[in-house]
Amino acid sequence: EKLSFLIQSLVKTARLENGVIQTVPKVNSIQELLEYVVSQAEYKAEQKSIQIKRCLSDAMALFDMKWTGEAVYNIVDNAVKYTPSGGNIGIVVSEYSLFIRVDIMDNGMGISEEEIPKIFGRFYKSSSSQQEEGVGLGLYLAREIISRQGGYIKVVSKVGVGTTFSVFLRTVI
Repeated sequence: EKLSFLIQSLVKTARLENGVIQTVPKVNSIQELLEYVVSQAEYKAEQKSIQIKRCLSDAMALFDMKWTGEAVYNIVDNAVKYTPSGGNIGIVVSEYSLFIRVDIMDNGMGISEEEIPKIFGRFYKSSSSQQEEGVGLGLYLAREIISRQGGYIKVVSKVGVGTTFSVFLRTVI
């Protein structure tokens, strides 16, 4: 199962880097994106008694539903992995004139300030997260997918307190 996951991740990475995978941004509902992502993450969260709370939003943005769903899921999946049992994950949407911001907040282990620039690198895994499943490609793929659509991702974290990933998607102008 782990080997299959690794191979699938490597194939996606290679296809994205070589332009085989093309994102096709269209006007889509942020609410539909979040419903899809949460439905994919719910089972793992329930296994750890983690609540995923999200706000309702009628915001629309320009993004490829399939690939952006995968990118945001990778972030939420990491939040579930690195949040202790009984923890909380919150998803909040904020609207700006040029971007929609989707904040994914957890009360997990956090990321040190010196590691934040490294987390989007291919195959990067923090020394404190070696025991967790994964190969270090999820955040790399997330950043590539979002940036190819004119968006970006910011991270704010404090060790022992938690992390907030902010995904910025272009608005409909």
